Amino acid sequence: MKANMGTADKIIRILLAISVGILYYAGVISGTLAVILGVLAAVFIATSFISFCPLYLPFGISTKRKATEQK
Repeated sequence: MKANMGTADKIIRILLAISVGILYYAGVISGTLAVILGVLAAVFIATSFISFCPLYLPFGISTKRKATEQK
C-alpha cells in the first residue's frame, strides 16, 4: 500500500470522525444513522492512521504532496 493521503486530508477525516462521536454522545444522532456514521467515522480514523484510502486507488487520486527533489 502506497500512501495516498496528505496531511490536510487526514486532519479533515479525523475532525469529521470526532464530530460524529460528539453528535452521538450529545444524543443528536441515534439508531441506524448513528451506526452508519459510526462505521464511517471508524473507517476515517483507520485510513487516516495508515495514510491510505482504498477508494482513491481506482481513480488514481492522491492528496499527498510529492517530495521535492533537492539540488
